[in-house]
Formats: sequence, structure tokens, C-alpha cells
Amino acid sequence: MTDSRTGDGTSAVRPPQPERALQVETHGLDVIGDADRKGTPRTLFWPWFGANVSILGMSYGAFALGFGISFGQALVAGVIGIVFSFLLCGFVAVAGKRGSAPTMVLSRAAYGVRGNRLPAMVSWLLTVGWETVLCALATMATATVFRRLGTGGGTETKVMALVLVASLVVVVGVMGFDLIMRFQTVITVVTGVLTVVYVALVADHIHWSTVSAVPAGSAQEFIGALVFMMTGFGLGWVNAAADYSRYLPRASSGRGVVGWTTFGASLAPLLLLVFGLLLAGSSTELNEAIAADPIGALTTLLPTWFLTPFAAVAVLGLVGGAVLDIYSSGLALLAAGLRIPRPLAALADGVLMIAGAVYIVFFADDFLGPFIGFLTTLGVPIAAWCGVMLADLLLRRRDYADEDLFRTDGRYGDIPAGPLLLTLAATVLGWGLVTNSAAGWLDWQGYLLGPLGLGGRTGDWAYANLGVLLALALGFAGTLVLGRGRVRAQEAGRA
Repeated sequence: MTDSRTGDGTSAVRPPQPERALQVETHGLDVIGDADRKGTPRTLFWPWFGANVSILGMSYGAFALGFGISFGQALVAGVIGIVFSFLLCGFVAVAGKRGSAPTMVLSRAAYGVRGNRLPAMVSWLLTVGWETVLCALATMATATVFRRLGTGGGTETKVMALVLVASLVVVVGVMGFDLIMRFQTVITVVTGVLTVVYVALVADHIHWSTVSAVPAGSAQEFIGALVFMMTGFGLGWVNAAADYSRYLPRASSGRGVVGWTTFGASLAPLLLLVFGLLLAGSSTELNEAIAADPIGALTTLLPTWFLTPFAAVAVLGLVGGAVLDIYSSGLALLAAGLRIPRPLAALADGVLMIAGAVYIVFFADDFLGPFIGFLTTLGVPIAAWCGVMLADLLLRRRDYADEDLFRTDGRYGDIPAGPLLLTLAATVLGWGLVTNSAAGWLDWQGYLLGPLGLGGRTGDWAYANLGVLLALALGFAGTLVLGRGRVRAQEAGRA
């Protein structure tokens, strides 16, 4: 197999590598060689389950009820939002086994080699943001546990927790795929068992009469909760969904890739959401406390002897998600044009993660408001990208041409105007139908709510966040209509 150099200074196709002991992964944006492709779709269960088994899933119960809806409405919104959004991840993951390259490299087939740098940069911002949030939450949860134990919880404890959590995330992220797969398997087992114990210990705090008395909300509030669930779960992962399936043999079952990705990613959040809804719906005080400290607030229900195991399950669950994020954020940074080895890219993202976590832990007054604003604002362009990517994948009948993913004069082109303009248009229109009160400089969002008769920025539709759904639909439909000829020309070998 020849070594085809790319514009990023890496190889488009690597020669087969012999099996070796655990070491730092050197693969970056390159296509994984045949000898390095291994496993079956079933193995995708472990990284996806491990990344989403976090106790944070319970806190989403409080977040959903915060939209002013009932238990039943929140449950339906959660189930649809979680399963549908992770199903999108499953479809994107198929591109990984068909192209054996990172998600944001395969995206070049739709956006061109250099045109893809724009969505790659948005993807990088989203993954860095997520790893920062998860690192900060793990730090806050640890401090809360120590405070309840009476052995700290102040600044020194937070600093030590942040150093420990960040070190674990960065080391695993820098080491790469093999360690991540092993690490996520351990997390799955440990957090799964300890979470079951947590549920058993606090089950007596559930009061169904109180939960069932929570009044129902409007259709707009239901849609807002549904979109929030989509952006908080699957839409936060779609831009990284092929980063793990790229190691599978290309003959692997596409249905298996979709099924195991969706099942592995959805299983834990669905179970945790149900229990979180029951807990939050049983106590207004707990519901409000979760908004300030989503993980730490859950410790208030526990006996003292289980606080240390709880800290372990909370931190490991959050670290599991952060590890996948830092790995994918490093790949996205390379796809955006930075020419450094993958381990250094992950290390650089780790530095940014630590800086952001320091701000959240030590300086931010509110967590939930900025968190929702972050998800909504970046959720719109990612939804637009996802629509384009899924439609482009649907139109293709052949595997990707490996070398052309790295050549500006290849069949995928350099900076095609159509996909970029479609994504920008879907994003701009989508931002017009979402609101963000967490940052003053984003007050302009929601500018279409008034002209379209939806009540303006303070009306009934203000927090339904229809812009995310609109961006996804426009990206998908627009590509199906406008991209068919371009894909056919590419598969015929013409630029």
C-alpha cells in the first residue's frame, strides 16, 4: 500500500501496522489501513455507553421539568429526543466504516477539502465546550462530596479535583483510541454497578403523588424540552460519531453500526432520565438545586457512607464523556487546518478545557443558563451540518475515495459554494428561531419570532428553539435536492 501525502502533512493511507502493546496513537487525519481495522459493530457499544452513563443524565430530568411541563410530557420529550438524536449519530457512524477516517475528514466529501474547515471549526468549538463542561461538573461534584464529608470542599479541594480530573482526561485523550476503548469498558462496568446502588439508596425519596401532580405545559414548552434533549445528547455527538467506527472493517454491517451506536448511547440516558424525572418531580428544592450544581445536588439524598463511591461514579461517568470529546476535538482541530500531530492537538485542547473549567468552577455565578445557551447556539450550525452530512451519505452508493479526501484538486473539490451557502443559510435562519438570554451579545437571536407571528422573544414560542429543527431539515432537504448531481459526478470520478 503506497504512502500518499496529504495537504496536512499526514498520510492519506497508512501501511498495515503490526499489533503492539498499548502506546500513544499516531493516527491523525489519515485513513486507517486494512490491517489496523478491527472489531465488530458490537464493540461500539462500550465507548458510547461509557460516554453516556454519567449521573448527569439524572439531572436532565430536572432540566426537562424546568421547561414547565409534566412528568409524562418530559418523559416523551426525553425518549424521542434521546433516541432520535443518537440515531442520527448511528447514521453518521456508517460513514466511518465506509471511509475509515475521522468524521470531520469524511465531511470533506460534502464540503470540499478546504471548505470543510468552517464546519470543522464549529465542531471543535462544540467538543471543547462539552469537555470543559464535563470537567467542571466533575470538579464541582468532588468538592460537594468532600464538603458533606466535612473534610474540605473549598478552593483547595476544587483545585486538587480539577488537577486530577483534567489529568485523567488529557492523558487518556492523548494516548488515543486503544486506551479509550479499554478505559470506556472499565467505566461502563464500574459506573453501571454504582449507579444501580445509588438508585436503590435514594428510591424512597420518590413520591409519585407529587410527581403526578406536576401540571402539564403547552405544546411550545414540550417542543422546547424535546429540542433541548436532542442538543444535550445526540446532537452533541454527531460531529464525532465516525471517529470510533472508522476502525471497523469496511465489510462490517451498516445496520449493526447504526444499531449498536444508537443502543449503546441511548440505553443509560433513558434509564437515568426516568429516575431523574421521578426525583426532581418529587422535590421542588432538589429541582432548583440541580440547576446550580447538577451533580453535587444529587449527593444531598445519600447516606454519608456512600459519598465516596458516589464521587467515583460521578467523576468516572463525566470523565468518560470528556475523554471522547477531547479525542474528537483534537481531530476536529486538525481538520480545521492546524498542522500538528494528533496527540499535541489533544494536549492543546486540554489546556483550553482546564482554562474554561477554572472559569466555570471559580467565577461563574450560574451554570444552567449559560449551558442551555451554549447548547442552543452551537446546536443550530451543528444541526445544519448534520442534515447536509446525512443527506450526502444517503446519496452515495460507493465508499469514499481515500486520497481525494486530502487533495484540493480531487473529485471532492476545494471550496464548493453550494454546501457552504446552504449551511450558512440554515444557520442564520435557525438562529432567528432560537433565543439565548445567557449572554447579552446574543440578544439578537430570535429575530424571526416576531415577523413570523410567533410572539417575539418573549412569546410562547421563544424557548421552543425551533431553529435547531429548522436547520437540520433545511440542511438535509437542501442537500437531497441540490447535491444529487454533485455526488453522482464525484462517484463517476469527476471533480
